[in-house]
Amino acid sequence: MYARNRRYTAALMKLMPVGWSDFLFRRPLLTLVLMGVFFLLSGVLSVNLFFLLKANISLFINYGWMVVDDGALDQLFELLGQVYLCLMFLVFFAICERILVKRLTARRLEALTGACSSK
Repeated sequence: MYARNRRYTAALMKLMPVGWSDFLFRRPLLTLVLMGVFFLLSGVLSVNLFFLLKANISLFINYGWMVVDDGALDQLFELLGQVYLCLMFLVFFAICERILVKRLTARRLEALTGACSSK
């Protein structure tokens, strides 16, 4: 189980430059702060997006395609772009979380795998 999970983690970490993950792995306090910032940005942006998307969609429902001339379609595309920005912050949060969990559990997992291999 652990070897399969380790291969999966290695495959995911190939998407991020090694220098960045090493930098964050060596600085756990900075990683924790960044994780909090990314979580906060993702949360604030997602709540704001909910209200703005709701208002934009209700504008389309109430007034139809007439609002396209007023720029509502442009605003909808901008909001969809912000959705991907929010998703990016969430992915950065998950990367920081994975690095911290790996750092906190590395010794314990090495001890467990070492005990299993010696038997």
